[in-house]
Amino acid sequence: MENKGSDEVEKMKTKFLSAWHNVKYSWALKSKTSFSRNSPVFLLGKCYHFKVEDDDSPTEACYETTEEDSIMGNVEDFRKDFTSRVWLTYREEFPTLPGSTLTSDCGWGCMLRAGQMMLAQALVLHFLGRDWTWSEALTLQPLDTETWTTTKAKRLVASLEASLQTPNRPSHQGAPSLHQAQAPGSAEEADEHLKEMYHRSLVSWFGDSPSAQLGLHRLVRLGLTMGKQAGDWYGPAVVAHILKKAVEEAMDPGLAGITAYVSQDCTVYIADVIDSHKAPGAGQTSASPQSDRPEPSSSRAVIILIPVRLGGEKTNPDYFDFTKSILSLEYCIGIIGGKPKQACYFVGFQDDSLIYMDPHYCQSFVDVSTSDFPLQSYHCPSPKKMPFSKMDPSCTIGFYSRSVQDFERIKQELSKVLQPSAKEKYPAFTFVQGHGKDYDLSAGLTPEKREWPFIRDPRRTVTTAGDFVLL
Repeated sequence: MENKGSDEVEKMKTKFLSAWHNVKYSWALKSKTSFSRNSPVFLLGKCYHFKVEDDDSPTEACYETTEEDSIMGNVEDFRKDFTSRVWLTYREEFPTLPGSTLTSDCGWGCMLRAGQMMLAQALVLHFLGRDWTWSEALTLQPLDTETWTTTKAKRLVASLEASLQTPNRPSHQGAPSLHQAQAPGSAEEADEHLKEMYHRSLVSWFGDSPSAQLGLHRLVRLGLTMGKQAGDWYGPAVVAHILKKAVEEAMDPGLAGITAYVSQDCTVYIADVIDSHKAPGAGQTSASPQSDRPEPSSSRAVIILIPVRLGGEKTNPDYFDFTKSILSLEYCIGIIGGKPKQACYFVGFQDDSLIYMDPHYCQSFVDVSTSDFPLQSYHCPSPKKMPFSKMDPSCTIGFYSRSVQDFERIKQELSKVLQPSAKEKYPAFTFVQGHGKDYDLSAGLTPEKREWPFIRDPRRTVTTAGDFVLL
């Protein structure tokens, strides 16, 4: 009886916390984000200009555009690009998470969601390419000016109206569009249909159910092996290792052509990345819309995750330019970090502000096992900005490398970015020849120690720089 009573108390506590977080993260009004029309905007390697020649309009412009704003530079291109990125947020009312009674990740799962978004961007590059945008991106309404409650009310009214109108419609209505999707009439339509299939499959891998390959349930289960439980705070370094395991253990055939690598001690070991590109099982092939010909399974793509610390208690301003350089690269899949204890996914910048996607938005569970599940809640039409000075120094940087040749190019370009400047005396991370096992720096690390990814080899010279220690 006592056990039953304690279980009931735990369930009540869970429901209360879920209700509180739902109010805290769902009902808060969001402020509009302003962008300067005089400065370029960078989004995961793409550059956008919101000002055209002979434009005498004010220097600050709200992101929500009117018909007049649509002629300003390429605002619409930026909006479509940003909205096409996969957005993973807090969810509620999903199946119970492993090792807990929780049915929502509100208030604690933001770093896992940020990690999911970065991983999703890597898969977008893998299957669809950087130029891909979602055809319905511009149809989404901005979230900034209305509450989630209003949105849910609108959807309820819309569903009621649809149900009332259904009897008057022919039973076969909508069939032509379905037939068109199944049998496109041109090569271009076939390509778009294939990409949309990849898009939908990609989103389904992040569903909130135990069977989802890269879903929250799978990540929480993997976190248990590192001493983390549902409801705990996950740091960016631990999430990097969880994402690596999730990709490696994914059973879906679509994910067989990609793996993940996590740097050790702020060091990318070149031989380890090259070995990661070599996939087992020769003779099989895999293809993606981004490639005209099948790729041999002996070569697979690698998601490179690099946990770093860009300062002591606060981010060192000397690393601001470095961060801008990283986010200006098309093979960069973003940065997970944020404010202390409040994670977000950084995808770009303008001037001295970072552009990010915010997971702190509680949405209802979506069953992605259905063939026509709604995609709208997995895309965000409203970007947010944060001053570089507020960025937490602990973060994980991600890159996507399609092949060994691609990695060689990435290594060369990043080596130039990492060259110490007059302001920035020490690189955020380094490339080193050989394998990590040759140095054996992280042998026997506990999950707690793994969260601090800067265990240095005592045989190497260490120099103190201001308020933190770097090589």
